[in-house]
Amino acid sequence: MSAAGTRARVRAELTREIAEVARKHLASDGAAALSLRAVAREMGMASSAVYRYFPSRDDLLTALIVDAYDAIGAAAEDAEAAEPRDHLRARWQAACRAARAWAVAHPHEYALVYGSPVPGYVAPETTIGPAGRVGLLFSRIIADAIAAGAVDPESEPTGADAALTSDITATMGLGERSASSSLAARGIFAWSAVFGMINFELFGHTNNIVADDERFFLDATDRLAGMLGLPA
Repeated sequence: MSAAGTRARVRAELTREIAEVARKHLASDGAAALSLRAVAREMGMASSAVYRYFPSRDDLLTALIVDAYDAIGAAAEDAEAAEPRDHLRARWQAACRAARAWAVAHPHEYALVYGSPVPGYVAPETTIGPAGRVGLLFSRIIADAIAAGAVDPESEPTGADAALTSDITATMGLGERSASSSLAARGIFAWSAVFGMINFELFGHTNNIVADDERFFLDATDRLAGMLGLPA
């Protein structure tokens, strides 16, 4: 391996190590208290050395946020891809289950992206694509259901899509928005409901209310699939 290749490998390894230590600090201190100096101190590095990898705390936060969004997105995509393409509701349920399972296994990383905003931090545009991976996966399932003739995009013609931004139905792959359609709005409702349930569970809002969180979640996401028109 060339000297340049060796340097690139060392840089990549140190970048990963810094991110791992920072995740530990998320768990112990919270995102608002994340400090490059504290990370450097734990790694036995000079703070100036860490700044060569992450010029600011916000750059480190952005890296952690993108990693978290990509991880939950990949988990949902991998689970959905394992289901037969024509089993539309099974694909939906697999994606929902995987998103919840990742969140339960990584509560502090999940809280970083779906919990309270970090004071003073403004997420850059580089976070937008990763943040949308699960939502776009849900949209692809709906679009496949339309293409298969399993879902009528003009069913339940409430016109709720008119409440959305003008280009969102195209972004979701659901075609042109009609005056009567509500399918894109129902898709966004289902997406927000899935993550709302995960939030309620992880942040303790269902304590003393729900005894079996997984069972409750699976029943609720199946009801959401029915609302979308995905065949059982």
